[in-house]
Amino acid sequence: MALLSVSTPADGVALLTLERSDKKNALSIALRDEMSDALDRLADDEALKVVVITGAGDTFSAGFDLKEFDHLEDDAFAKKLWASSDRWHRTLLEFPLPVIAAVNGAALAGGFDLAVMCDIRIASTAARFAHPEQSFSDVVYGPAHDLLGGAVARDLCMTGRVVDAEEALSLRLVTRVVDPAQLIDEVLVTAAQITRAPRDVLRRTKAKAIRRAAVAGATLDL
Repeated sequence: MALLSVSTPADGVALLTLERSDKKNALSIALRDEMSDALDRLADDEALKVVVITGAGDTFSAGFDLKEFDHLEDDAFAKKLWASSDRWHRTLLEFPLPVIAAVNGAALAGGFDLAVMCDIRIASTAARFAHPEQSFSDVVYGPAHDLLGGAVARDLCMTGRVVDAEEALSLRLVTRVVDPAQLIDEVLVTAAQITRAPRDVLRRTKAKAIRRAAVAGATLDL
């Protein structure tokens, strides 16, 4: 069973939906790899101009699948897990076209990172963001710092506190908050605004953003 669905809701738009709703869309190795594979294919699609990422059910993503971390004593498994993680982060950070996060619910830990690594975030009123892993593990800091600035990024990464949709809007973490039933429609309005631009112009603009973030080709220091 596919853990990720890919659809085309409008010309030039690809919608990626995390399909592990029974696991709160936890980002397992398999799901991360499916997403990386899909993004690699989409990057070569000459008809594509923008990607939308959302979660099935009532959660955007609860983060990495923590059950997999119980097996890190297996060297081969640990190597596979970290390679999958590194590839997933780099594929998202270096994707050559605009990416919109349609944050339909909780975006926690790696799910928070997923939202932050997208170029634009539009949230439903049910969305919330937090880094609960700060109580037991390192937190991915770099993308949040690049997006929000040091003061806000340090607050959220060091405290792990929950930010609701209203506060996320005030922090400029998201650009708009809408009713859950209207989320995808509203995201597609933004996607349509993006697709008015030529693909080569979008690629050049995204390349500028990637260069400014200093992630392209660099050793990832997240």
